[in-house]
Amino acid sequence: MSQATSTAVAPLRARDLLHPVVAGLISVIVNYGGTFILVFQAARVAGLDAAHTASWVWSISIGVGVTGLWLSWATRAPIITAWSTPAAAFLVTALATTPYAEAVGAYLVSAAAFVALGLSGYFERVIRLIPVGVASGLLAGILLPFGMRAFGGMAVDPALALLLIVAYVVLKRTAARYAVVGILLLGLAFLLLQQRVDLSGLSLQLAAPVYTAPAWSLNSLLSVALPLFLITLTGQYMPGMLVLRNDGFATSANPIVTVTGLGSLLMAPFGAHAFNLAAITAAIATGPEAHEDPSKRWIAGVAAGLCYILVGVFGVTLAAVFMALPATFITTLAGLALLGTIGGSLATALADTRTREAALITFLAAAANIQLLGIGGAFWGLVIGLLAHAVLHGAMPWRRQLRTPMTAAVAKKA
Repeated sequence: MSQATSTAVAPLRARDLLHPVVAGLISVIVNYGGTFILVFQAARVAGLDAAHTASWVWSISIGVGVTGLWLSWATRAPIITAWSTPAAAFLVTALATTPYAEAVGAYLVSAAAFVALGLSGYFERVIRLIPVGVASGLLAGILLPFGMRAFGGMAVDPALALLLIVAYVVLKRTAARYAVVGILLLGLAFLLLQQRVDLSGLSLQLAAPVYTAPAWSLNSLLSVALPLFLITLTGQYMPGMLVLRNDGFATSANPIVTVTGLGSLLMAPFGAHAFNLAAITAAIATGPEAHEDPSKRWIAGVAAGLCYILVGVFGVTLAAVFMALPATFITTLAGLALLGTIGGSLATALADTRTREAALITFLAAAANIQLLGIGGAFWGLVIGLLAHAVLHGAMPWRRQLRTPMTAAVAKKA
């Protein structure tokens, strides 16, 4: 259970649903509208036909929806799951030289490794050892580019970006609870009036799963399965858990890693490359914008899960609708929805003067989005932050925790 959830669950009222449902919807729109194009690019590189591509969309959408919905319901925390975006970017290159059947085999191996990791409990122990200032600085750094893009859109589409920004500020002053809901509806209305979203040719078509028999080779295990596991672990699970921790949810990482790993294992033969805990889009649903009462924010996870399942049922059709929305609308909406989380993370990171320097270094390193050895910026931001914390404060956090009463007594006698 999370810290934000009491033992007695308060009854839900109709007015409790609006904000978390909208937060869940926005997280889904941002996911499909922002990075889903990578899946289509990877499918094209792999030479997949329309049926296999639709099956990939079906498998990751249904899998992400079911796992996120179940985890949010079971833990009463806003567990937003997603496909691994950095892994999809990696596959755009990897699938050019790896037979698709062997890639599916690599997906299975990577998923099985996540199940083993979740059952072992080691990942949860590592997460709990990260200092609060470093964790908050990392989250703020990861989210900073999204906040900046909210205003960068004014150079690309000034009318739309300015409308959303001004509306957000005015609504924050007059009706703060409805700021995100308001800019979502206002932006969509503006786009429809300008006829920039064409739905005339939309036809809902059911997607069907296509089974691919997996194959294995040493090359696919080393060049696909291992990088897929490491990229998803460092680029998705780690920052995703820190998002939850930052907003006060102490939900254990073990069931999250286990359940998403099992989901990936079941859906891999139909094309799904990796499910995981979301990071950026999760922050939209875990903060106060989703609901002022943290114990009600789990509804956002359920809502997002239902939206993903709906998209999965209709496959490529609805995914294409989200992708058809202007990029400026997606980036501005996401950035404004994340402002509260960015501000809260920075405030927490810099609150303690003793650890402020390490937190600030973590923030800047994460914001720099260092790409090194095929590993993304979240991992390097965390490594640099932990090293800075160790140098400035004399010991890594886990070194102190490893000094049990017995080892301390032995050291004292010595």
